[in-house]
Amino acid sequence: MRAEGQAHIDRIEAALSLVRESLDWDRALRRLDELNARVQDPNLWNDPKEAQSISREQKLLETSINTVNEISQEMADAMEFVELGEAEGDEDVITDGLASLEKLAERADADKVQALLSGEADANDTYIEIHAGAGGTESQDWAEMLLRMYARWAERRGFKVETVEYQAGDQAGIKSATLLVKGENAYGYAKTESGVHRLVRISPYDSSARRHTSFSSVWVYPVIDDDIDIEIDPSDLKIDTYRASGAGGQHVNTTDSAVRITHQPTGIVVASQNDRSQHKNRATAMGMLKARLFEREMAEREAAASGEYAEKTEIGWGHQIRSYVLQPYQMVKDLRTGVTSSAPDDVLDGALDPYISAALAQRVTGEKVDVEDVE
Repeated sequence: MRAEGQAHIDRIEAALSLVRESLDWDRALRRLDELNARVQDPNLWNDPKEAQSISREQKLLETSINTVNEISQEMADAMEFVELGEAEGDEDVITDGLASLEKLAERADADKVQALLSGEADANDTYIEIHAGAGGTESQDWAEMLLRMYARWAERRGFKVETVEYQAGDQAGIKSATLLVKGENAYGYAKTESGVHRLVRISPYDSSARRHTSFSSVWVYPVIDDDIDIEIDPSDLKIDTYRASGAGGQHVNTTDSAVRITHQPTGIVVASQNDRSQHKNRATAMGMLKARLFEREMAEREAAASGEYAEKTEIGWGHQIRSYVLQPYQMVKDLRTGVTSSAPDDVLDGALDPYISAALAQRVTGEKVDVEDVE
């Protein structure tokens, strides 16, 4: 096999290996047999809710297993095609076979990401919450750049985007904002973006044109179904109302319709100003709080299962995940996976999929990247 073809094969096999590992292949095969048997049981449909859950799990597992088997077979067929061309000295056959392997490698990479989205809430819509760090106008401007980046990323994927909360900065940018992103697997794709994002650039707000470093925090959590029971003691809540404002400081309305809820035991704060009705904003904020508490519980379970759990005021906060350098050179580097781009403008315009794919894969492999020497 020529080097070009072997490279495609290695790429395909790496993708398939990752999917098998994420599925726990032998267990997945046994589980699919169990689900197939249960679906055939007519008594299952006496409980529609249970039946829907079983059917959904069966479909997802069957799709993932079939995808691995199909790609494996297509790879074997393409390899045989190339080897036949090599044996007969037919360059056209070889070229066609290599082209098939290249397309299959691209498909394997795409299907790999899809197969990695098997978490409890991965299929759900998601909230993306952004907060400016210390540093005034610099950090607030950076937070608004991140807000635009995630909106553009969501639009590229065909997701719908709504602004649930928006607090304008003192002079420019934003103090905080929350996006509601609607689409299949929105949370699964976005969940690895939680953490601290760092920007290095020559400040447009500094008359001396000095280099500044700014930080903003991103928190991603899923929209949860009504049937997920999250108990909240009303006495634990501090509820404030305020006048909503939009981009540029203009008022959404002239009454205190926006609602902010603080869950005092955890320090979690959520806010909604998307509606003119205070009652509706309060209901939305309560839904967001339940989602945050649910996501917190999932994060603690995941960390405990991997042996990495430690008490934190907020799971994930305070952890820098990505560095965006605009001056004196141009680079965006993920500090967890090592994925790097020399085109920060593209990344800030929503080209996040390579970073998301690598971060999802890392959750399966557990591989760490040494980032001590990162600027």
